[in-house]
Amino acid sequence: MKRHAQIFKALADPIRLRIILLLEAEGELCVCDLMAVLKLPQSTVSRHLAYLKRSCWVDTRRQGVWMYYQLSHESCEVCREVLDILRRHASGLPESAADRTALTAILKNKPSTCP
Repeated sequence: MKRHAQIFKALADPIRLRIILLLEAEGELCVCDLMAVLKLPQSTVSRHLAYLKRSCWVDTRRQGVWMYYQLSHESCEVCREVLDILRRHASGLPESAADRTALTAILKNKPSTCP
């Protein structure tokens, strides 16, 4: 029961929910990409990502000094089912659409020297 509560609590924060939806849309993102879309400092984004990692939502990969995040490949059945519901309903959320538009612009204009 405690594990399930933690899974749902992770999504109770709007920033963490936005991160999950961005990762679902793109696959893998660098912290700097998330910072640009969310317009938040690195420390805040990293804190939310650490919470999501502890809650089985995301996996990490280090490349040099940069950390990359993606939805967990080994997430529990509950996470997979909740993510499926989010996929179906997120397209109707104005914040989600705005985040995806911002992410597309950021990735399009990202310099090739940036990770």
